[in-house]
Amino acid sequence: MSKQLQVILTALAIVIILALGTIAYFKFSTEDTWLCQNGVWVKHGNPNASMPTTGCGTVVNNNYNANNNSNINAIPPVTNPNIIVDFPQTNDELTSPVTITGSARTWYFEASFPVKLLDETGKEIAAVPAQAQGDWMTDQFVPFKATLEFLVAKDQNGTLVLMKDNPSGLPENDEKVEIPVKLKGVETMSVKVFFGSETKNPGALDCTKVFPVDRLISKIQTTAQAAIEELLKGPTASEIDQKFFTSINSGVKLQKITIKDGAAYADFDKTLEFQVGGSCRVAAIAAQITETLKQFSAIKNVVVSIDGRTEDILQP
Repeated sequence: MSKQLQVILTALAIVIILALGTIAYFKFSTEDTWLCQNGVWVKHGNPNASMPTTGCGTVVNNNYNANNNSNINAIPPVTNPNIIVDFPQTNDELTSPVTITGSARTWYFEASFPVKLLDETGKEIAAVPAQAQGDWMTDQFVPFKATLEFLVAKDQNGTLVLMKDNPSGLPENDEKVEIPVKLKGVETMSVKVFFGSETKNPGALDCTKVFPVDRLISKIQTTAQAAIEELLKGPTASEIDQKFFTSINSGVKLQKITIKDGAAYADFDKTLEFQVGGSCRVAAIAAQITETLKQFSAIKNVVVSIDGRTEDILQP
């Protein structure tokens, strides 16, 4: 091979290598790509590829052991690309009340999706909707927040379940993420709250007849106040299955309760009487509040007020 031909071939090889290097640079350079920032995919430059569908900000942990829920670095495994949980992470200890935070897309309906907490036996001990913290009608990640209150009598394992809202009710549209957590126990006591019952008082023939169910409260709470707050939560899913019901509006707030000389003075916000009509329902509401408070030996009489008013409230 002549020296001149060698020079030509060498120059041609250099040109090819430079061309391939240039192509590779522009193909793989991070100048035009998608970057993960604060749990959201953000354009950098003008990437040719569409936005990634994998979760942004969630790390697969190779140390996670699904059999015993152990995790050396306490990072949850990726289970769904459309939801990112910032808190809690796997095996975090939860103390009531606890605020759940993260970001999601395509999981919302009417700006929320269900969140529930299970104890070590799989029993539901708390459930609330997670609320979108921005415009939820988008295909981008939107932050969410949910605050759970729960009571367990001892330290134990639990499971946080975040479920895609599924208004269709079709099983094929169900999605959920489960995070194993640790639940901090507190010393508890049992109180009773009173509801109507379709099985024990069919047709509510006696409007004042109400029946007790047991609820756990923390021993550090003010007992009478805690009992009323439990009453205002209404029946649990299990109690509804047993045909218990409440005549009290949802969203009612107890503003103040005072116990003096054997009487309990309970003041509620105006939601208590909002669109309440009929003597039977009024009597049922009064019975639920009165019986819940009179379970305590120190209380003989109950006075109900709304925004401080005791006259002309809960009129039929």
